[in-house]
Amino acid sequence: MEEFDPIAYINEPRWQKVRPGLERITELLERMGRPQDHLKFVHVAGTNGKGSTCAYIASILQEGGYRTGLFTSPYIIEFEERIRVNGENIPSDALRDITLFVREHSEAMAELSGEHPTEFELMTAVSFEHFARSECDIVVCEVGLGGRLDSTNIIDPPEACVITRIGLDHTEFLGDTPAKVAAEKAGIIKSGSAVVSWPQEDEGALKAIFDAAKRCGASVVVPNMGLLEVGSVSAEGIRSFTYDSESFTTKLLGSYQPSNAALAIETARQLRERGWKLPDDVIERGVANTSWPGRFEVVSDDVPVVVVDGGHNPQGAEVLADSLRDVFDGRRIVFLMSVLADKDFPAMIEQVAPLGVAWVCVTSPNAARALSADDLASEIRKHVDASVVIETADGFASAMKRAREIAGSDGVVCAFGSLYSIAEIKKAL
Repeated sequence: MEEFDPIAYINEPRWQKVRPGLERITELLERMGRPQDHLKFVHVAGTNGKGSTCAYIASILQEGGYRTGLFTSPYIIEFEERIRVNGENIPSDALRDITLFVREHSEAMAELSGEHPTEFELMTAVSFEHFARSECDIVVCEVGLGGRLDSTNIIDPPEACVITRIGLDHTEFLGDTPAKVAAEKAGIIKSGSAVVSWPQEDEGALKAIFDAAKRCGASVVVPNMGLLEVGSVSAEGIRSFTYDSESFTTKLLGSYQPSNAALAIETARQLRERGWKLPDDVIERGVANTSWPGRFEVVSDDVPVVVVDGGHNPQGAEVLADSLRDVFDGRRIVFLMSVLADKDFPAMIEQVAPLGVAWVCVTSPNAARALSADDLASEIRKHVDASVVIETADGFASAMKRAREIAGSDGVVCAFGSLYSIAEIKKAL
């Protein structure tokens, strides 16, 4: 058997450059026999909340008895978790066999035209092939970047197109205003699909979504967040809430998670209108059973409590601050932060700065674009009082040890700034 590492192949640096466009994925999937044509989809785009919303929708569908695929990125602990069927990661032997199949066609493309698929295009092709071979009834598919030119947008009209909260991210590709970003995200909307959108704070963003739907002859369903009442977190770590007079619980503790759940609930209702058997009790159980790592996740409830959050833009930091106030009001917060240099880290710091009694900064060792701990500490100093402790550490293990020492028995350590750091933080614990 050939020595072959599928993860190393997919992550080959030569394929890493972002090159929006559907030409390469179109040719690759044609060569593979168009596996996506054997599948039905829920397609999810947006800036914040995509992963959690996908997890809620997939859990509801699985609870309804449907064999459900889930394609998300990036991974938190294991590469294979990006491609799941009924909550199970793609097996390593399946990943190897399917990636070899995809490589054969990718190299034939490159030999003919000089155009090799990108890393995310390879991932998309592997996932579609796995879901087709697994005979999934439906796939919940998260957009990689943007929407209109994202490789996942090769699919035919999905059962539902979902747009989560829009913010400014990847502006070099998507535009420098919420309206421009929303127009790119709304590029997933297709004629014949149900459309569900977060009630965007920016009027221009919401208009762009409605305009895209109108061009496709589709109407847009927007959750009425006025019907959402968010309850407290129980001692067992369960949050209760009501939406549209129905009671729900969720294990995802962020203050924003009931809103993401409401978006998923409305999506499930639209799927129900299209013939998917998803009665109210199935939706309720699906929401209750949803798990999603790295989003305001309590990873240690020893002393002190440790929370990890993958928020990596100003909106993510804003809702993180809301969640800390909600769940840990009055507790001493020590932030452990690592961040990529191309993110808006000054605005992220500004959102949470009033909450922190101390900061421990670390350079992410696995990210080429990581901001150095020293530069991060210098930026934090601009946003906090002189009395706030700011330190640097040479790795996540020493950073976590020091953060816990500072927090003490009554404090909370909150690690945030990058999804890519979560696995390292969990290792450090």
